[in-house]
Amino acid sequence: MENKAILLLEDGTIFYGKPAGHIGTTTGEICFNTGMTGYQEIFTDPSYFGQILVTTTSHIGNYGVNNEEVESDSIKIAGLVCKKFSNMYSRERADGSLQAYFEEHQLVGISDVDTRALVRHIRDKGAMNAIISSETEDIEVLKQKLKEVPSMEGLELSSKVCTKEAYFVGNENAKHKVAVLDLGVKKNILRCLAERDCYLKVFPMDATFEEMNQWQPDGFMLSNGPGDPSVMKLQIETVKQITNSGLPVFGICLGHQILALSMGLSTSKMHNGHRGCNHPVLNLQTGKGEITSQNHGFVVNFEDVANSNEVELTHKHLNDNTVAGLKVKGKPVFSVQYHPESSPGPHDSRYLFDDFITNIVKNAKVAV
Repeated sequence: MENKAILLLEDGTIFYGKPAGHIGTTTGEICFNTGMTGYQEIFTDPSYFGQILVTTTSHIGNYGVNNEEVESDSIKIAGLVCKKFSNMYSRERADGSLQAYFEEHQLVGISDVDTRALVRHIRDKGAMNAIISSETEDIEVLKQKLKEVPSMEGLELSSKVCTKEAYFVGNENAKHKVAVLDLGVKKNILRCLAERDCYLKVFPMDATFEEMNQWQPDGFMLSNGPGDPSVMKLQIETVKQITNSGLPVFGICLGHQILALSMGLSTSKMHNGHRGCNHPVLNLQTGKGEITSQNHGFVVNFEDVANSNEVELTHKHLNDNTVAGLKVKGKPVFSVQYHPESSPGPHDSRYLFDDFITNIVKNAKVAV
């Protein structure tokens, strides 16, 4: 008899399917990603920690997994929901199947689900907690377990995924030194900086400004990460000190939100977030459009940016006019709500790393 799997949403909606990956039970906030490729990079993105991911593309696993195509040291999603889950793969560069990869990391999934109906439901009803099980069909048991899952709103998760000890990346003789505040950093962000002649010291999220500045960096990177930014009071205060130092700062996603909060702006939880590789953004400074990779469930409030005398809106999401980027007036400090390192996704926004390096060079000349 073939095993069954169950997906139960917080509002009582039930979907039935087949087990994918590890046999077991998992919980988290359900969300969807519209990307057509790059599933391994998505699964290992620390920003997804605590979330059950729905993939809207039809086939998952068809090109297997490659040990180099990861954004962290392990799978970070809490579970997977997909239409078709492939045990076979057809890529020469693959190191194994997605099924074996999931079993190794004990990742629970469910396939053969009507993902179109599920995504429509999430779009209408909003983000909510969910539970997947391939080991029990007892709905009452699953409902009880689901009640114990905390809401993503008010949840601090960076401490679950960030480094515990500082470490170095790149060539120590590189031209620039960048201190990275690790809130759940993706590997390709570090690669993009190292490729631009930067030597990086990656600090834990609870590092103080004094500890980071003692290394005498030329600039600061505030990384992406999971969870609700508004509860990260220590990091907000640290970023305020970083911004006041006068050194160049570049924030991405959670780092962007923490920067905004340090400037007195507020954030709020979105109805269902932005997750995919085809989100249109308008650069208000150049008038050019960008196709971007996005992954966030919280956003900086537009009204706060519009009413602030200290920050300026630089980028706007064209689907819903939400804040996609800002800069601090009179300082070499800027941030974006999307992923310019593009793993996975388009390379339209890689120029932001170049802008950061330009700020570092300019600031060094001024200091001299």
